Order: sequence, then C-alpha cells, then structure tokens
Amino acid sequence: MKVLAPALLFASLSALNGCTAMPSSNAQEATLSAPQTQYDARIVRPENNTVLTPEELAQRLVNTDVVVVGEYHGHHGSHLLQSRLQAALYRLRPEQVLAMEQFNLDHQDELNGYLQGEIGETEMIEDAGAWDNYRGFYRPLVEFARQLNLPVIAANAPAEVVRCVGRKGPEYLDSVSETIKQKLPADPFMDTPAYREKFMAAIGASHQADDTMSQRMENTYKAQLLRDNTMAAGILQARAEYPGHQVLHLTGTFHSEEGLGTVALLKQRAPELSVAVVSPVFWPSDVNEPPLDRNRAKGDFVYFIQPLPDEFQDSERERKAMQARFSRSTDKTCD
Repeated sequence: MKVLAPALLFASLSALNGCTAMPSSNAQEATLSAPQTQYDARIVRPENNTVLTPEELAQRLVNTDVVVVGEYHGHHGSHLLQSRLQAALYRLRPEQVLAMEQFNLDHQDELNGYLQGEIGETEMIEDAGAWDNYRGFYRPLVEFARQLNLPVIAANAPAEVVRCVGRKGPEYLDSVSETIKQKLPADPFMDTPAYREKFMAAIGASHQADDTMSQRMENTYKAQLLRDNTMAAGILQARAEYPGHQVLHLTGTFHSEEGLGTVALLKQRAPELSVAVVSPVFWPSDVNEPPLDRNRAKGDFVYFIQPLPDEFQDSERERKAMQARFSRSTDKTCD
C-alpha cells in the first residue's frame, strides 16, 4: 500500500465510501462476483460468506440500535447502497434517525431550518456548510428523511475547531466559545490503542524513541479523535432525544471499519448499545486472491465496490495539486 505523506492526511482519511448489492432471491445460494459498474456493490456477511441484497441486509439489522455505514466519499456505489439501505430499514422500522458526518454540529439549526421548510436547498447548502458534493451524493438521503419528517443529525465537530486543534493541539479548546464548548463531548480526546496504531500506519508516521508521535502528528491525531468523539456523542444524544429510534450513521470508512474510531468510542460510552458496522472494500485486482480473506474484520458486513480511478499518473502534478489544496486551509488563522 502506498504510504501517504503527513500533508495528505485529511485528504486520504476523507477519501472513503461504499455501494449497493447484487439482486438475489436466495442469499445463501448467491455467488460473490465482481461489481460491474461504479454503482454496484456486493454485500457480504463475512462470517459465513452470505451474499445479501440491501433488503436482506436490512432484515438482519432491523433490531440493531445503531447502524454505521462506512463510505469512500464520492463513490457512487457507497451512496447508492446507503440510500437503498435507508429506505429498506425504514420500511421495517419507521422510527429512524439519520446521523451524518457530512454536517457539523454547529450548523444543526440551519439544517433543521431546511428540514422544516423554512429555507431552500441552496440556502441550506450555503448556510449549513454542506460538502461540495452534497447535491450529487447526499441529497437523496436528506430528501428521504425530509419528506418523511425524520430527524437528521449534524454529527461532526465544527470544521474550524478541528483544523485549529490539528495546528495548536488540544489546548485550543480552551479558547472556543462557551456555546461551542457546550456542544462538544465530555472527554473529547478519548482514545483506543488500536486506533492510534492504525492512524499512524495510515499517515506513515514513525515512532520516536519514547514510542510517541511527533507533536505535529500528535495534534493531527487529536483532531481526528475530536471528530470521532463528537460523532459518537452525537449518536448517543440522538438516541436520548428519540427513544426507541434506530440511528443510521453515515461516515468515512476510516472512522468505523474494524469497529474502531467512532464505533469503539461509542461502545466505550454506551456498552449496552447494539452497533453494526457495514464497511466498503475495493474489489481486488488480483482475481486469484479470495476477496474476503483480508477483509473479514472490517465490518459485521462488508460490501465490495469497484476501485476509484487514479487521480494522477504524474507524481509531480499530484504533489502540486495537493499543495494547492492544503494551502487554502493554511491561509486561515486560529487566533
């Protein structure tokens, strides 16, 4: 696997999505095959290699308190699967809450204003800081909830706070407004050793003599933990505000696969909850390799999707593009 430079951290961690499933009237007899288009997904239960449709997956998840669907952001397969699963779960259990990494908690009021018909979609996109690809990928999910009067939770930490924690460290939280402090979770940097190890491996960080990351990487990791802890706390708050409702949480797969990140922190906070993780896996280019062998631990269910096309073949052009991408955020101060 290509080792990512530290500067590419947030881009690489946010590049994760997922998709849909092959039709099958008998899940036990279905054969796992490669997805044929970027819209396709092959849903599998790793423990017994059962291939499922979205409807069959929903039947297995109907009694689960929190369903976490990991994605590769911007992959059509991930977002189509999320939409189909959202509808299939609703048909079986209409008491549903949609929680989204793709909105930050400091914009919950603006999101609610749209859901309640007080502002239009473009106004919501601008005022709530929706992601640039909102219309192409997340609109169907929000519209499904809006049309059925289902709650939608802006689950992520405020982007500015995350950015400045990454620059200045956890102490930056001492300088944020009381309004934001009250919305952030208690113990916002709760951690698990396995997640820390995975994070360091993902960004190519090396251990120092005292087995700690450099201060820069430590701050970046704390920013990641702030996201995960905020999302975990947001899910729990949604469960408290809407008792008996199932929470469908959408997030980049790094935050949830292998039961780490948001999922591990959610279980630490509320071990009594039942949580299921659905994780995307790129179909391997080596057809001789059994695709489940290396991916069984990624989720309670996994779904195979086609790999995304390479962004660049020219490494120098890629470097310049990444520099330009990150220079936009470095222009902002944390004073």
